[in-house]
Amino acid sequence: MSALADEVLPLIRTRADLWRSRASNHGMQVFHAADILEAAMGVEDSKIVYDVTTRAIASACTVIARADDSDGVLGGACRALIDLHPKAAALAKPDVRKLVAWMIKFQFDGIVDYFNIDPVAYADALGAAGMRLYRDELDKVAARLGPEPGLDDRWGPSSFDWLTVDYNRERLAVLDKDVDAIVATHLKDGRVAAWYTDTAKALAEIGEFDLAIDYAQQGAMKDKGFQAAEAACYWRTLIAKHHPEQLTDVARLVFDRWATAPNAAALHDALGADWPEDRDQVMDALSVDARQAVIFARDTLKDVPLAWSLANELVLTDTQIWSELLKKYEKIDPLATLSVHRELVEDALVAADAAWYRRAARRLATMRRLAAGTDQAAEVDTYIAELREQHRRRPRLQAEFDRVGLP
Repeated sequence: MSALADEVLPLIRTRADLWRSRASNHGMQVFHAADILEAAMGVEDSKIVYDVTTRAIASACTVIARADDSDGVLGGACRALIDLHPKAAALAKPDVRKLVAWMIKFQFDGIVDYFNIDPVAYADALGAAGMRLYRDELDKVAARLGPEPGLDDRWGPSSFDWLTVDYNRERLAVLDKDVDAIVATHLKDGRVAAWYTDTAKALAEIGEFDLAIDYAQQGAMKDKGFQAAEAACYWRTLIAKHHPEQLTDVARLVFDRWATAPNAAALHDALGADWPEDRDQVMDALSVDARQAVIFARDTLKDVPLAWSLANELVLTDTQIWSELLKKYEKIDPLATLSVHRELVEDALVAADAAWYRRAARRLATMRRLAAGTDQAAEVDTYIAELREQHRRRPRLQAEFDRVGLP
């Protein structure tokens, strides 16, 4: 093996049982291997870098096939290696037949089916002749799969292979900068709002920004579901970049359809100095959902007292948002937060769960810190004593209380 292989491959290969232990630590090693390979590109022999990158991908896929990657770290590292491959190939200029064979095998007969590769990224390495060969091989795969199923029948025995074929057709349409092919492959029959977003992104990728805007807008107007909401966000992004003079109107329209904190933030930014004129209308629309109103006041307006007021008036029930708001409002009026802390402690103790016990104990410790030196300090300690007595048959809870030094 080369010195580069000796340095990189041992970081990836392992006999450790990654089903029983977290794979994230090993994933960080694989990320380090990817960093070494990226640094070697253009510096060391390109054919060696390409060879080691190819072998590294095979090793990484072998590892992830028997790993618990629930936190996604190892998968992200594998993705980093895969993304390096076309760059290494472009520098090394390997035999195109071998490269095409690798690309087809990786996608349709690989160790795992978690990842795809982008044929557009391989254009430089394959050249015109290699890309024609790749298309021919892709057609052969499709032919082997049998009659092409309709959109509603793609979830059959060969569903993964057909989806991979579809993805390649989409990317090849982008490579060709063929607007009609992009629309045909990405939009399909137009029944799903997300397909309009996909079409818009592909059109933007080839510089057809006005067409992209049109399709993103169509997706936004498709319905009021979450996919249409995502299309609307992309529509607004395109407008901001390519037609900023229309941004305020589009941002207002998007907010009117989906009154969320992020959409309110986008409208706030678009309005600029004109924000006061729309403030009341926006806040009224957000008040339907306490969570959205509080997040907007806290994060966009940077008005913690307003966020606190809204949380109480609108009866915020989101524990996580309350916890985040409490940390900020404690700096303004620490004693005012005690009643909310107490409610969250009660919520945490509903279920017999060690993790919730720890949260309750830490929150009680926070309450003692906030009340220290005030006339409410004794009241907090009395409350803790009452909890000790109420839950005297929960030894794990008592232990957690002891752990943080509660009386």
